[in-house]
Amino acid sequence: MKNYTLYLIRHGITAANLNGLYAGGGTDLPLCPEGRADLEQLKRQFVYPKVDTIFLSPMARAQQTAEILFPGAGKRLVIDDLRENHFGEFEGRTIQELKTDPHFQLWMDPAKKYQPVGGESAQDFHQRCARTFLRMFEYMMKAGIDKAACVTHGGVIMSMLAQQALPRRRPEDWMADPGCGYQLQTSAAMWMRDGLAEAVRILPFGYMDPPEEDEQAEEE
Repeated sequence: MKNYTLYLIRHGITAANLNGLYAGGGTDLPLCPEGRADLEQLKRQFVYPKVDTIFLSPMARAQQTAEILFPGAGKRLVIDDLRENHFGEFEGRTIQELKTDPHFQLWMDPAKKYQPVGGESAQDFHQRCARTFLRMFEYMMKAGIDKAACVTHGGVIMSMLAQQALPRRRPEDWMADPGCGYQLQTSAAMWMRDGLAEAVRILPFGYMDPPEEDEQAEEE
């Protein structure tokens, strides 16, 4: 039975990450110098898969990450729905600043279903993540593409996998480090029947392996 593999990877570090700022779909930041250096170090120390097709968030930090990690990819498909959740009124602000904001307190309580002013509701965000995850695998199956990568954002990865990946986990349990992510695998039958993919490995290969296994990291 033919399998389809999607490598889901979080973008590298930005200045907002370093400074503890909320930067979602409303803040289009590039990688900072530290972020570029960290990605180059990951490439030297570990192994990323080789792919010709990449699905990309339209945001600069994701596109720059793809240029560093997958410079030989010939097909780059930018999907607007791969952008991060838009945090609206919370964009560009720190946790320290927000912890006394009553709107932020409402937003942090899922039962309140608060939508940030100028931002995206949690329901809309999760729906577009699930829809986009489906679209990527459908595209691969229709185009006959066995392997592809997707460079996107931490919140998008957590939402997608919490909804449609095995093993079943809470969103926070799918958090990925910058430049890292997961190898997802499914078959046409599994996808049509269950709409699910299995998370089979952490990326880059060797990143979470014991030291003695580093030299056996898979090269694809």
